[in-house]
Amino acid sequence: MEKLFNYNSIKDWIPFISKGLGITLLIALFAAVIGVVIGIIVTLINNNKKLSKVAFFYVDILRGTPLILQLSIIYFAFPQVVNIILNRFLNLGIEFTISAFMASVITFSLNSGAYISEVIRSGINSVDKGEIEAAISLGVKKRHIYKDIILPIAFKNSFPALMNEFITLVKESSIVSVIGLKDLMRRQQIVTSQTYLYFEPLLVVGVIYYVVIKVLSYVGRKVEKRLNYD
Repeated sequence: MEKLFNYNSIKDWIPFISKGLGITLLIALFAAVIGVVIGIIVTLINNNKKLSKVAFFYVDILRGTPLILQLSIIYFAFPQVVNIILNRFLNLGIEFTISAFMASVITFSLNSGAYISEVIRSGINSVDKGEIEAAISLGVKKRHIYKDIILPIAFKNSFPALMNEFITLVKESSIVSVIGLKDLMRRQQIVTSQTYLYFEPLLVVGVIYYVVIKVLSYVGRKVEKRLNYD
């Protein structure tokens, strides 16, 4: 009788699949850090009447289109457009290319920044207005109010949502396999093509994702408790 899970046929491939976790976490980490920076910038731009429409357009487009479409545009369409500009219009004779990893980081950063800007905006709105008014009455400059009062408190209040966004990035990063980046899912596809096994490689990938998400959730809860305690 054929076994449901054939460990012997997959055990030698587990290290190969596991190596994809590094790519998965790197993309999520870079995207989260850059996304926070973008989110802060977009939030600040929202306070400018002249630029607020630009921020709204950016957030609306990034949140209103599929992530895989955004990735495809950055990886396939963007280099094509740049090369047309460089060679047909400017006659520079330069071939512009972008790596799958860089395209993934850029895409996830831009997408994450759109979501994080809303998280930060909510965090800023949760800051006690009394603290801001007290700082103003003491003559504290506006940039120092933002840097030393508003943003630290907003970050503390927004941490659970920011951690959830990072976890979402880890899970959604699986789509980078469509552009050939060797993350967990792409390595599973390679194993399947070599062994003709589907269930075992997918189960291994599923277990890795599950364990990583559980660990990140645990760390997030611990940090949140520490922030609330402080």
